[in-house]
Amino acid sequence: MVKKRDRIKTIFAVTLGCKLNYAETSSILERFVKCGWRIASKDEQPDVVVVHTCAVTGQAEQKSRQQIRRMIRTYPASRIVVIGCYAQLSPERIENIEGVDVILGSKGKFDIEKYCAAEETGVFIDVAPVASIASPVPAHSLIEKREMGRSRAFLKIQDGCDYGCGYCAIPLARGRSLSIDPDVVLDGARALAGAGYCEIVLTGVNIAAYRFGELDFAGLLRLLDQVDVQRIRVSSIEPDCLTDELIDVVASSQRIMPHFHLPLQGGSDVVLRSMARRYTTAYYRDRLFRAVRRISGCAVGADVMTGYPGETGEDFQSAYDFIASLPLAYLHIFTCSIRPGTALARQVQSGLRQPVAHDIVRHRSRLLRELGERKKREFLASCVGREVNVLIEECSCGEGSELFCSGYTPHYIRVRIAIEGSLSTDPLIGRERRVKVLNVSGDLDLEGIFVT
Repeated sequence: MVKKRDRIKTIFAVTLGCKLNYAETSSILERFVKCGWRIASKDEQPDVVVVHTCAVTGQAEQKSRQQIRRMIRTYPASRIVVIGCYAQLSPERIENIEGVDVILGSKGKFDIEKYCAAEETGVFIDVAPVASIASPVPAHSLIEKREMGRSRAFLKIQDGCDYGCGYCAIPLARGRSLSIDPDVVLDGARALAGAGYCEIVLTGVNIAAYRFGELDFAGLLRLLDQVDVQRIRVSSIEPDCLTDELIDVVASSQRIMPHFHLPLQGGSDVVLRSMARRYTTAYYRDRLFRAVRRISGCAVGADVMTGYPGETGEDFQSAYDFIASLPLAYLHIFTCSIRPGTALARQVQSGLRQPVAHDIVRHRSRLLRELGERKKREFLASCVGREVNVLIEECSCGEGSELFCSGYTPHYIRVRIAIEGSLSTDPLIGRERRVKVLNVSGDLDLEGIFVT
């Protein structure tokens, strides 16, 4: 085995999972940079490799294990540090992977610097109970601008969740809901805007549950709306948090994007109750229609879970019909994963709920994916012929000598734009440009041209 180097100078990180993980990884890297370290490229042999893991599903855990092993093979001389939700929930499984040096849970990962330079042999583990987390650690992706020239930034405003949905292990991995001081959030937003970011994406486990003293999420958005940045994106919020006040704040803002990801999970009241979700289908419909009618051009997408134990054919048909009736722009379909330690796992183990057969789950997933594709195609078709603002994020070569750039609309729809031969790509990336939408591509993106 290659002997690991004593002197730590460079660090490299890979991140799996949610936007919150990416924001935290970026902040961790920035702390190292401030201490004189250098972020290595993937082609170097860094002194430290950080793998930020995910555990939202069994498949996410599998991908985390695969990534850990890949990093060990690729960087045999590096100190391998594993952090994140999988590290918090299953440190013993990670310990069994030969080549891992350090395992840090949800609290320990923010003390990562002291473990990276340590000389201990064997595997060092710091996984404290999530109940010991007293306050959330701020995070944002400021370092990404300097290192990679990105135009969209992540800003952490909250961590943890108090909801206790029957299937979800994230509260076990991240603890109770904790909100970051609004002054710290605003300072972070101003720093990102000052660094040249055009869009700030608010991140957390349950961001609309934000509360600091008397300030709730709608109040925080009002404060953020005063920051001099082109775009603020709310991303995913729970349906019971989509209040009239929050909708009105978004509707009256030029900065907050008219786009929500509104997790549905179950489309029948029977399944929603068994999931311990905090709303009914009627309530979800009311909130969704309120948003799309009040907010001009609002696009709303949804998560839908298939194969929840105990779901009958009647439950699924009810869910399918309900989802088909909603003005949703897109669907994210995923299969239920029974997570150890959750209420659902206990119910299945006790025989209270029976898993749905795999072939039935696959069939239901296929039907919902087809429905989601139709809904997305319909939404995209409604954009054709319109002029939209597009935040340009990348430029690339197409077939032959053609140049293209791409970016996202306020609704978080990707648009591909052909570049005129005389138009330089240099001033485009990181800027918002007016684009006329011409058609829908086969990949379910939009295609357009710049409006001169």
